[in-house]
Amino acid sequence: MCSNYLPIRKDRVHLLELLEPTFDYKTHTYPNYDAPLLFSKEEQLEWRLARFGLVAPWVKDLKKVHNTFNARTETVHEKPSFRNAWKKNQFCLIPADVIFEPKYINGKPAWWGIYRKDEMPFTIAGIYEYAVINGQEIRSMSMLTINSDQHPFMNQFHAPEDEKRSIIVIPKQLRKDWLQCNHEDAPDFFLDMPLGEFDAMPKSSMKDFRPNAL
Repeated sequence: MCSNYLPIRKDRVHLLELLEPTFDYKTHTYPNYDAPLLFSKEEQLEWRLARFGLVAPWVKDLKKVHNTFNARTETVHEKPSFRNAWKKNQFCLIPADVIFEPKYINGKPAWWGIYRKDEMPFTIAGIYEYAVINGQEIRSMSMLTINSDQHPFMNQFHAPEDEKRSIIVIPKQLRKDWLQCNHEDAPDFFLDMPLGEFDAMPKSSMKDFRPNAL
């Protein structure tokens, strides 16, 4: 699972060969925060601001929305919170510089930051949704996750007794294909975290970590 991350900084958006989004957002994203996402409109990539934590169209009270910031690929098609977005092929990309996961050392958890070794931003597979609550339109999103029990890098995170989960990183050459795919073909994009391209360090050591604008 990924419950908090550093969204791509505006001065690094050009690394995705895109113009900067026209809206502002916080430098660290937690559940219920607004953050940037990319979706496809008439084959063009467009920025949108979305709540981290998907809100289904049938929701009437935001206070009743809990733990929808990640969606398991194994059950996303059947869970009430996610199945509408899945059925309607509402796929998005969530650009990030760093994601955070808990790592247990000597039985004690600590947050670790996961980032690309080359300091490039990366795009995470997600689904998005629209809801109207008390007359207010809410755009929201969730990161898709896959099992990583056997992944040599990602299986070091989370509690020892818990299932290991990982985000899905969509590489540059597949971004448009992912955004325009049908849910029946979506499993073709459920790729393991690429080996050798990512590294991690304790969050406590990252206060001076600042990926280059390049």
